[in-house]
Amino acid sequence: MPNPSRRDFLKRTAAVGALAILPGSVRATTKCRTRPVAVATWDNRGALEAAWNVLVSGGYALDAVEAGVHIPEADPNDRSVGLGGHPDRDGRVTLDSCIMDERHRCGSVAAIEDILHPVSVARKVMEETPHVMLVGDGARQFALEQGFEITSLLTEQSEREWREWTEANDYRPAINNERNDWPDNNHDTCGMIAIDSEGRLSGACTTSGWAYKLRGRVGDSPIIGAGLFVDGEIGAATATGHGEEMIRMSAAHSIVERMRAGLSPQEACQQVVEHLRHITPTDPATIQAGLLALDEKGDFGGFALQRGFIYVVALPDGDAEPNVKGEITGRVGIRGGTIYVVEAPHLL
Repeated sequence: MPNPSRRDFLKRTAAVGALAILPGSVRATTKCRTRPVAVATWDNRGALEAAWNVLVSGGYALDAVEAGVHIPEADPNDRSVGLGGHPDRDGRVTLDSCIMDERHRCGSVAAIEDILHPVSVARKVMEETPHVMLVGDGARQFALEQGFEITSLLTEQSEREWREWTEANDYRPAINNERNDWPDNNHDTCGMIAIDSEGRLSGACTTSGWAYKLRGRVGDSPIIGAGLFVDGEIGAATATGHGEEMIRMSAAHSIVERMRAGLSPQEACQQVVEHLRHITPTDPATIQAGLLALDEKGDFGGFALQRGFIYVVALPDGDAEPNVKGEITGRVGIRGGTIYVVEAPHLL
């Protein structure tokens, strides 16, 4: 697809600006989808089912997303989230995570070590402190004070691969490493957003980040507005891929603001990817960006820069199969609903 001209880009941006002045009642006229709904990056079916079990029991979306991302955080076979995640170039596993509810309450931790569930530490930051983000040794100290236990996160396999990497020293992030069915596995994010039966939106995002990153590097996953953003009156969004690009353009917040202006979740994700391609100083052919959005009506969408981004969505029994942009590549029955695996449409 040809790169859009500056004139075309400005026309689209102006159109969104025009929508932004329409009365709020315009959005409210759309019929709501049956709730709850939950969406997660990549083929995180186990995580989504754990979240769904909370939602289908009438639980709070915030509890659901926390329970959901606990699954990859504790899975040593998920090589880029939590336990067993790839270390930095010094051989130390550092984790980033954030959580946000429908009332703009949020918490975050970055570059935290030795803690199995950083998302739960992030929630403690949100609920027990006046702050939004704690980092490094301070985040670890806070976690221990809150009763979290020290856990060794570097598994034998991760350490062996790190030692092999120190010999090759290949520091390029490959595209779509997050896919379990693709040969490489360099970095990943489990981002999850959900709306419960009472219409409350929440989201969580967690990762061990770019494999063999420079010590101290932090990506978009713990950054409110970049890797995750929630507005209870509008919607929620999360991002995966090359974190530096998501930070550069406040990806998740940009999606929600486009939904506020009247775009659907699908349209908002696509427009933000187009904007990323327009502004990035990085060669777009060398990076991936996968974006997901969910609005207050329960409608959802996803879009990517490159082909290969997949996501999963859980919908309740009785809902028709979603008419998604992209391709449904799998269906799994779960208690009270169905998980659909979707290959997202892409720009390049």
